[in-house]
Amino acid sequence: MEKSLFRYIWTHSKRDQMIVCAVVLASQPFYFLSLDLPRQIVNQAIQGEAFRDGNATAPFLKMTLHWPEWLGGGSTLLFDGFQLSRVGLLLGLSCLFLFFVIVNGAFKYWINVAKGVLGERMLRRLRFDLFTMVLRFTPDALRTVKSSETATIIKDEVEPIGGFIGDAFITPVFLSMQALTALFFIMVQNVSLGLMALAVVAIQLVVIPRLRRELLVLGRERQLASRELAGRIGEVLDGIEVVHVHNAYDWERAEIGNRLFTLYDLRVKIYNRKFVVKFLNNFLSQLTPFFFYAVGGYFALRGTLDIGQLVAVIAAYRELPPPLKELIDWDQQRLDVQVKYDQVTQHFAEERLAPLLEAKPVIVDDTPLTGLLEAESLRVPDPHGGMVLDGAAFRLELPTSVALISNGGTAASVTAQIVARRVSGFGGQVHIGHRDLTQLPTSVTGHRIAYAGLDPILFPGSIRDNLVYGLRRKPEVGAEDARWKDRRIAEALRTGNPVDDIAGPWIDYDQIGVSDEDDLDRVLVEWLNRIGMGTEIYLFGLAEQMDPERYPHVAERIVEARRRLRETFQADDMRGLVVPFDANRYNDQATIAENLLFGVPVSEDFMGRNLALNKDFSGAIDRAGLTDDLVTMGIQIAETMTEIFEGLPPGHSLFEQFSFIGADELHDFEAILRRRRRTDVLGKDDRVKLLSLPLDYIEPRHRLGLLDDGLRLRLVRARALVRETLERSGMRGVEFYDPDRICAAAPVRDNLLFGRVSYRVAAARHRVAAAVSSVVAELGLREDIERIGLDHEVGTAGRLLTAQERASINLVRCLVKKPDILVVDGALAPFDESRARQMTDLLIDLFEKQSLFMVVPNDRQAQGFQIQMRFRDGQITTEKTGGPARGDNPKPETASRIAGEVV
Repeated sequence: MEKSLFRYIWTHSKRDQMIVCAVVLASQPFYFLSLDLPRQIVNQAIQGEAFRDGNATAPFLKMTLHWPEWLGGGSTLLFDGFQLSRVGLLLGLSCLFLFFVIVNGAFKYWINVAKGVLGERMLRRLRFDLFTMVLRFTPDALRTVKSSETATIIKDEVEPIGGFIGDAFITPVFLSMQALTALFFIMVQNVSLGLMALAVVAIQLVVIPRLRRELLVLGRERQLASRELAGRIGEVLDGIEVVHVHNAYDWERAEIGNRLFTLYDLRVKIYNRKFVVKFLNNFLSQLTPFFFYAVGGYFALRGTLDIGQLVAVIAAYRELPPPLKELIDWDQQRLDVQVKYDQVTQHFAEERLAPLLEAKPVIVDDTPLTGLLEAESLRVPDPHGGMVLDGAAFRLELPTSVALISNGGTAASVTAQIVARRVSGFGGQVHIGHRDLTQLPTSVTGHRIAYAGLDPILFPGSIRDNLVYGLRRKPEVGAEDARWKDRRIAEALRTGNPVDDIAGPWIDYDQIGVSDEDDLDRVLVEWLNRIGMGTEIYLFGLAEQMDPERYPHVAERIVEARRRLRETFQADDMRGLVVPFDANRYNDQATIAENLLFGVPVSEDFMGRNLALNKDFSGAIDRAGLTDDLVTMGIQIAETMTEIFEGLPPGHSLFEQFSFIGADELHDFEAILRRRRRTDVLGKDDRVKLLSLPLDYIEPRHRLGLLDDGLRLRLVRARALVRETLERSGMRGVEFYDPDRICAAAPVRDNLLFGRVSYRVAAARHRVAAAVSSVVAELGLREDIERIGLDHEVGTAGRLLTAQERASINLVRCLVKKPDILVVDGALAPFDESRARQMTDLLIDLFEKQSLFMVVPNDRQAQGFQIQMRFRDGQITTEKTGGPARGDNPKPETASRIAGEVV
């Protein structure tokens, strides 16, 4: 980055800065004329100087061009003007003054908008430049840089820099021109008053900035403290599990409290200093009017200054303090922003960034990474001053399979990271054929080298999004007809951002050998099954919602599977396992809310406690005559729950079993019951809260005996009224059940069952799951459900998945892009030794024609590799083993047998 903020701004925005500055200069004549008009109004119209010779009228808007003496002198009349009476001249000059106010306001409006747009464009450029440098952080830098601090810098700390960019050149030009114009006007009226104003202005411009220097130091300390606070909070969030395990709440609260006090103390010091400076600045601003009234009044009494001039001088000076104050504030902002910019450049220092190899104008050699892999004089220091590798060397012919045997040391992992281009701070050279591995552009290494490390990194999104991450390639820019796209591209070009459309065809289907998205999904599902994650992805698919428009043929087959399952569950040995949804019957295994809605909520207004607050729903059950019965049921539930939960600590298992009332709500319902006992009348809010309780009631699960056949029948009858009311209101808050079509808001499992598993039958869920699997396999639906499972969200950093699932997805992500070299460094650690051995054998067979480097803990896990690499005293030795040579045909049953065992 540029070390100078102003150089950075000028480099990327000089054209826009010059245009706005030109408009600023063009606005000054209008500003000067607006300052002179009060004098003309007072002298010519009010005091009548224009009518002094007894004239009944005076010219208005008379324009005369006076020539200087060196051009011959004289004058040229451009326009005679309009002859107006005294009142007419007063109104004409006043309207002219109003016109110039509007013109000056329009200039200020355009200039401020232009500054704002310019600042936002430059802020966008700056943030993008910083993010681009984040992508260039070396692996060594990433070990020391806190992600939360970097994100805070890009999101928050550069915000004031972006706000200042629009003001960097324009504001001082604009304010200086305004101040100079006002001062020049005062000088024209009276030199003495102008000199006094100039003296006070000089004091303000010299003294005030000096007094504000300490504010910069305090501001710098506050910014660093704020950044450290954000970093610390990020650390606590990342390690929240440790906080829970070791009960470190008090320590963390005290530590954050101490940091907050430091910030508070700094802010108080800043306020004290800032308002002292503000007081002095305001005093100096009011000192000049004192001189004007005293000295200017004296001149007016002596007759050397007329009243109109004095009024105009005072009016002109009234326009002087605001730009001066803003100039001083701008100077303060400049210094403060420069400090922030310096800290940003320090954070993104050059030594933390990898070389920008893509910028070199060379022809990229994207041939396969095969041939002689030769490493010479490898030197890697450890944190304790020793050497992990000290002049090590090895030579391998690629493709091959290599086991890097760690035996508890770090040298194997470091060597694997060197081969994968994950370590930059090492000595020596690594070549593949004639190419230097460290100088290969990332477009080559990202395509031909894959690295699966110990800590899988998954991004928020679906499993599919993470699996195809390595297949995303920059699409060709096509013709974009939509106007907003044209504007987007134009803005991207002006701010140095990429013009690529994120909705474009980013996935490189050719790399994986497929033609479209459907084929890609099938390949991804196949890889997940081969790696041993088939069961998990199938279960994810059953739990996911399905879009019928995206999978129309699957929707039809699920409806068919629903009918098959209904027939299966009607058999003698499975009757009663599932209670189906029937529009004319009450489903005892579903909640009262589900029975009333007979569908799945798709809006927050119909979910949880919000359902009782919904006016359409509550109005429907009120017309059905159910409100009082449900409120009474709510009172019974509240009385029972408060009695059961009395004295129980939060988190007790009973709270989960009877999930009507949470531990934090218990006191609220106790208060409602007390109020009812006192007055026997419930308020509106209390009735709504009580109404919400029975909506979650399931008789076979909660067994409070609150439902009888009569109430069940009334609830079923109210179902049609609820649906009619909701449809008439136009709110698409519920997707209703239909036995002949898919409910897109419900998961696939619920669409298959179209009912609820019975709580009364032992092991019902296991038997139902087996029946579902059987029908799914019979109809050939498993692969389609697994494809739907690819839509499963992984959560932040993959936290919605188990460690084994994260490791499997990370490994498949490496496999699907078909790399020339796969480096596995601890990726199999979450699996037990037997499963890790099976996956290792699978990888060896899969990489028959590519290279596989795997860090293994011992000699036992190194079996099957062509080459075993050992590490001792900073040196590397290689040993060929009896593994199958490249080009040999392995036993035909090996790959299929291992894949079958893994599945």
